[in-house]
Amino acid sequence: MAVDKSLRIKMTGLSLVAALVMLSGCASQSTVSDATDSQRAVQNKGSDTLVNLALAWAEAYRDVDPGMTIAVSGGGSGTGITALINGTADIANASRQMKDEEIAAARANGIDPVEITVAIDAIAVIVNPKNPVSRLTIDQLADIFAGRITNWKEVGGDDSLIVLVSRETNSGTHVYFLDEVVRKGNAENTDIFAPQTLLMPSSVGVTSEVSRNHHAIGYDGLGYITPDEKLIAVAKDSHSPYILPSVETAADGSYVLSRYLYMYTAGQPTGDIAQYLDWIRGSEGQAIVTKLGFVALSQEQTP
Repeated sequence: MAVDKSLRIKMTGLSLVAALVMLSGCASQSTVSDATDSQRAVQNKGSDTLVNLALAWAEAYRDVDPGMTIAVSGGGSGTGITALINGTADIANASRQMKDEEIAAARANGIDPVEITVAIDAIAVIVNPKNPVSRLTIDQLADIFAGRITNWKEVGGDDSLIVLVSRETNSGTHVYFLDEVVRKGNAENTDIFAPQTLLMPSSVGVTSEVSRNHHAIGYDGLGYITPDEKLIAVAKDSHSPYILPSVETAADGSYVLSRYLYMYTAGQPTGDIAQYLDWIRGSEGQAIVTKLGFVALSQEQTP
């Protein structure tokens, strides 16, 4: 499922709103959640996969509670989690679960992280539309991104070198793809991305490189894919069906590279933050999830 041009224009507008919201938050507070009588501020940082969704939620929530300012910024899941551990964020956005060592560091700093599932995403494997390859197995993807397969002809494509495109290491999407694709879900596997892999600081960087380079292959959250990239159907193994990523296949679990998206708080959320998270997980917040090309939580997963 691709995000249309009008929606991408709206996302750009949301980024401008974010800048205004962040300035407002900086002007009104000196520490996290330090609020005046007229304005309460929340710092929300982290995942670039979640940033457009978080911006849309923050903008829509201004109509629900005009007295609450939600300052949203990206930087990657690791950035948000570090900010939560350091006490400089009220909510950390993450496209992966916190690691054991991150939870230990938070608790050592007097913070007990609480995980809240807010949406579902599918990691789409993408190539240039001119690439004749249309389907790959997890084994093939692992060999490609680890550098064992280096020419497209080895997987049914043209005789040309494969250009690897990835998110940078601070990205939760990078960590997910490393664990579930490059290492094939095996915790004892120590494979890493091939050294020639191009590491991009944002989802836009990945899609831009793939859309202009006929030999590139990359991956990104489903909500960021445009018509300028071609989706690859992925199979768990050579005996399994090849499934294209979509809202439907992510929701029913038939697409193998589906994952939850999270928000983390410092302790059980209360007050303004609890109300905001309840709204996100409710019908209004989940309608925005669907609108931006992600997968809404089922009724069993929401309040």
